[in-house]
Amino acid sequence: MDVAGLWAQFIAWIGDGTGLPDTILHIHAGMAVLLVARLVTGRSLGTLIPLSVVVAAEAGNEILDRMHYGSWRWSDTLGDIGNTLFWPAVICLAVRLRPMVASDVARHSSARASLADANDVPVAAD
Repeated sequence: MDVAGLWAQFIAWIGDGTGLPDTILHIHAGMAVLLVARLVTGRSLGTLIPLSVVVAAEAGNEILDRMHYGSWRWSDTLGDIGNTLFWPAVICLAVRLRPMVASDVARHSSARASLADANDVPVAAD
């Protein structure tokens, strides 16, 4: 059984059925895998787990392409990787670096004040 050939046929069927170019399919596939990984693992999009699943899925896709075509097609491969990983990586980074919401800031400030009171230390203003 030629798994790489079957995968290539499946991908061609998706492209033909949707009428979307390969670039757009990679963007959508990256986002779909990210969200499914988030739901299945129960981990936040800010952790590296869902993003790692996207990386693994794209690596598998590109390896199957390599097996099917017999060689690396670097311009295509690098474009596919960039299109698949860009938005999942941006979302992961944005969630990790998002500013604290007001309730988090208030909770942090009150915890800091409680700690200072317990140690009899004055609290500096934020």
